[in-house]
Amino acid sequence: MSERNTIGLIDAAGIIKDAIIRSRYQAARLLNKELLSLYYAVGKYVSANSRNGFWGVGAIKNLSKNLQNELPGLRGFSESSIKRMREFYEQWSEVLLNRPSAMGDLSQNIDDNAIVLNRPSSMGDLRNKSIDLGLLVHDITDYSSGSFSLSSFFTVGFTHHTEILAKEKSVEGRLFYISQCAENFWSVEKLKSNLSGELYAHLGSIQNNFMQTLSDSEQAHRAMRVFKDEYLLEFINLENEKDPDDRDERVLEQSIVANIKKFILSFGTKFCFIGSQYRVIVEGEENFIDLLFFHRELRCLVAVELKKGKFRPSQLGQLFFYLKALDEYVKQPDEAPSIGILLCKEANKNIVEFAVRDYSKPMGVATYKTKNEMPETWQKALPDFEDMRKLLQSTEGEFYDEVTNY
Repeated sequence: MSERNTIGLIDAAGIIKDAIIRSRYQAARLLNKELLSLYYAVGKYVSANSRNGFWGVGAIKNLSKNLQNELPGLRGFSESSIKRMREFYEQWSEVLLNRPSAMGDLSQNIDDNAIVLNRPSSMGDLRNKSIDLGLLVHDITDYSSGSFSLSSFFTVGFTHHTEILAKEKSVEGRLFYISQCAENFWSVEKLKSNLSGELYAHLGSIQNNFMQTLSDSEQAHRAMRVFKDEYLLEFINLENEKDPDDRDERVLEQSIVANIKKFILSFGTKFCFIGSQYRVIVEGEENFIDLLFFHRELRCLVAVELKKGKFRPSQLGQLFFYLKALDEYVKQPDEAPSIGILLCKEANKNIVEFAVRDYSKPMGVATYKTKNEMPETWQKALPDFEDMRKLLQSTEGEFYDEVTNY
């Protein structure tokens, strides 16, 4: 076979492989939509019968057993899963139907065994009624919100949805996490990490001077959406350091470089790592930037300077110099002005705001926490990277997990 034919076959294999992957992804999306529709409809049915005590004591547990008897080998309908379906319906129907919840605060645990003996069901006997599988699509179609994406909602798996409902109470925050899961293919563990770190609450709150220094207002707004005011570097554990407060910035930098993929996931998936101790020569003198990235959406270089302690205004002078050097000697003509981020242990926001406003280069100041500095509940939510695969494999092997976990 000629070299030309060999290359042609390699190209053909790549094209077919791409088609297969896209086909599988599309099939998973379609199946995921059907699963969410099923769970929403079942959730409504269970809610109407269990919340008012119509089914009696231990209803959902017995329902799960009955389903197993009717459909041996059925997965995804354990007692806990059915409760999550009910919660999925109750929480989203409250939003989609734009009505107050009849059950009050749904974030509270309601005892399924608590029944009201002499209260008749306002819904009637639903045991002989069919379940409307088109209910979710109908309710969403009637819901209007500029930030609501049908595609994203149905792309995100049920496990992701239940995590979001459990940890984020605002509608805007939930829609944000759904969108991020859909666009960035977040795994369940990545979602848990961002929920524990309150990504939505921290997003856009970094102290900066972007609006004053970036002539393109849309670019300034994009930059504010990209950076957070605090980053959780859960892959760095300084428990073994004798005196963490005296560590050199290079120790932190080396830990980040050794875990650069995890750092980028903490920072954002659209960052491309260029290098550490990146050398820029100005007037024959070498200068070294701790970490240098390129952001694909902002189309600009991002210089990150690491500081071991508390923010000091004098540190901005060094970052300002680096940004001038990058724009003069490194930045390409079609790229936007470089942005600098000072990452330090702690910072007084009022002092930062006062310090950055007179600089003519776009800069922001954020803080970081390492794993050993996080609250114990957060640490438990962030398993070691090496154990993640085992953790995912050992979780309840329900059908929707097989389909929807990225």
